[in-house]
Amino acid sequence: MMRLYSVLERLRAPVNLARNRRPAVMFELSLRLSSTKVAPRYRRMDYQDAVCTLNTLQTNASALEQVKRERGHPQLQLQAMRGFLQRAGLKVEELDQLNIIHVTGTKGKGSTCAFTEQILRNHGFRTGFYSSPHLVEVRERIRINGQPIGKELFTKYFWQVYGRLEETRVAHGGSMPAYFRFLTILSFHVFLQEKVDLAVIEVGIGGAYDCTNIIRRPWVCGISSLGIDHTSILGDTIEKIAWQKGGIFKPGVPAFTVKQPDGSMKVLQERAEEVGCSLSVCPDLDEYVSEGSLTLGLAGHHQRSNASLALQLSHAWLHRHLLTDPALSSVEFSGVNPAPAFQPSPAMFKGLMETEWAGRNQTLKHGPVTYFLDGAHTTRSMQACVRWFNEVATQHEEKAEGPVMRVLLFNATGERDCAAMLKLLAHCHFDFAVFCPNITEITMTCNADQQNFNVSVENMLTRCLDNQQSWRVMNGQEEKPDAELLIRGGLPLVAERHSDTLVFPCILSALQWISQGRDSVLSDPNKCVIPVKPSVNAKAAALREATNIHVLITGSLHLVGGALKHLDSAFNSQ
Repeated sequence: MMRLYSVLERLRAPVNLARNRRPAVMFELSLRLSSTKVAPRYRRMDYQDAVCTLNTLQTNASALEQVKRERGHPQLQLQAMRGFLQRAGLKVEELDQLNIIHVTGTKGKGSTCAFTEQILRNHGFRTGFYSSPHLVEVRERIRINGQPIGKELFTKYFWQVYGRLEETRVAHGGSMPAYFRFLTILSFHVFLQEKVDLAVIEVGIGGAYDCTNIIRRPWVCGISSLGIDHTSILGDTIEKIAWQKGGIFKPGVPAFTVKQPDGSMKVLQERAEEVGCSLSVCPDLDEYVSEGSLTLGLAGHHQRSNASLALQLSHAWLHRHLLTDPALSSVEFSGVNPAPAFQPSPAMFKGLMETEWAGRNQTLKHGPVTYFLDGAHTTRSMQACVRWFNEVATQHEEKAEGPVMRVLLFNATGERDCAAMLKLLAHCHFDFAVFCPNITEITMTCNADQQNFNVSVENMLTRCLDNQQSWRVMNGQEEKPDAELLIRGGLPLVAERHSDTLVFPCILSALQWISQGRDSVLSDPNKCVIPVKPSVNAKAAALREATNIHVLITGSLHLVGGALKHLDSAFNSQ
């Protein structure tokens, strides 16, 4: 374990130099800044400089101090956010101009936002869309008309906002906003500067004290399916979590929710009554009036409730847009009522059908190897993932003309219940279970967009080995001590496989082993090939002989993003 850890740390050392670039950046900023009233201009700062500087906000001392100080007083989070927003040259009142749709939830909030944005874009509006996390590049989080903002635009607006905050840093005790707070401020700045007609804003964590909740007057709010997640922040019961999610409700602003368990629905009702807003429950998708079946661009049965919520959000937004007097849109609490199942417009039908949301129930076929990617990372979302994978993989297997091998590629981060998710995945009957950390590849080059300084390499590898052991126990295999990690030629190798499980040092090495040279995209001579011990490769004979290989990649959106960087040309060209 320690040998692999030391090699990985040595290979990642150039990546960590990104932190050391900050003093030079700070020095140049200090020379150029003179006033917060005029946005500073940085002509020699490129995209990578911006992302590397952004990454310093992941771990800077003031950000960590903010977390400690505010943990017991969550209301301080919004107070601090307002201060940072003002220092960046923005006013909370300006956000009212963005005509915001604010969406929270545990599962499906990103998909709901994607559906909603596509529908309103199809109606001819210029849309802004802020989401998290990103899969490959950080600028994916801020979209204009459905597309991530370009590198030049990201760089331009980044330095404008960062420069203003840096200029006022000393006067505010050296404080700077943490990573997500900064990106939230940046998104507001971008949307205002780019003059969008509306902004779809996805909550980060929770709702009540999330930094996006400085929004005063959204046009409509939505809550997707609720479940247990982020318990250390939101609480350990569905009722406590529902209280946090209902914190985005605003007086007189219509709110919609998908059907929820009784306990959480009762809390949402209480929150709506307390705030003074309407709360409506979305109908099943089949209840909408249509000449034919509604076709969704996103796969999976669970997307139907997300699509229904998106229809209600976009319908409410369009209703508000048509009003000559905005005051007429104000609605007070009158109990929890069913939302009407109206007849969607042609633009709505088209929007639902054309929606794309990478990394969620996504299928990529590369010759004999088919990848099924889903960023499920909670027990409830993994249930939906398993249902989707079993359905779609079985359809593919019925058409196969020979044996098909099923392979799981899994990782999870943070406080996720890995054992519970793996227990669900065991029902998919995989021939191999492969584990790796969220390290895209072992390389000497810096991929700043996917750096994470909040988790050590040692912790990531330990989690993989723990997951491997959990899988073995679940499958009734004899427990053994930590797998021997094989090192050859100074490079990290996969762990010796016990029965049907392996641990790899990075995503690329895992994909290369799984595909066994049968995926031409991964056979690119420009990609580094990590040497594997012959005895380990020999155990992959079944993969080489199978007619098809079906690979489910799940457990973490960061894992899915790292895989897409290697598998999807759309991300390689970014």
